[in-house]
Amino acid sequence: MTTSAYKMKQVDTKKAVFTIFTGLCKGCGLCMQKCPVKTLAWSDDLGVYGTPAVQPRNAEECTGCGMCALVCPDCAIVIERKK
Repeated sequence: MTTSAYKMKQVDTKKAVFTIFTGLCKGCGLCMQKCPVKTLAWSDDLGVYGTPAVQPRNAEECTGCGMCALVCPDCAIVIERKK
């Protein structure tokens, strides 16, 4: 695997730090479908197949529940909840 697969983007939300590894994201959208507060949207960053990766569209809406990370088939999302 090349180092470009580890390209990442972090978004600091109110309750968690959302990290997307854009080089691993294939743009399936499963995380967007399962987000309970529907806070994920397509970003300008491209994933592994040239499809858009995801990002929280409004950092204040993200609850940091981690559902997106749980359903991601490529482990492209990491959620670190704040204390």
